[in-house]
Amino acid sequence: QVQIVDSGGGLVQPGGSLRLSCVASGRLFNLYPTEWYRQTPGGERVLVASITRSGYPTSVDVRFTISRDPAANAVYLQMNDLKPEDTGVYTCRSAAGNFWGQGTQVTVSS
Repeated sequence: QVQIVDSGGGLVQPGGSLRLSCVASGRLFNLYPTEWYRQTPGGERVLVASITRSGYPTSVDVRFTISRDPAANAVYLQMNDLKPEDTGVYTCRSAAGNFWGQGTQVTVSS
């Protein structure tokens, strides 16, 4: 099984930046795609970015960049120029058995 830990969230002002980390304990994590989602107040998870096994990134917003570090068993989400509407619980998902992290809170407020 793949154990995932999300981290890196916090409170930032509009225009600030955060780097979220998705670190897995299982080596299979590097063999499957990984995605970042933002959870809305209604419980819906909105796709933010995804990355393939080989490191090909896709993001839905130009302010966000997803990357993979196989040596660290990690996937990162760099978020720049944050806006209040970016606020939410960000959760990492691995396609290696549909594993999810616990989520990390991102709050953008002045």
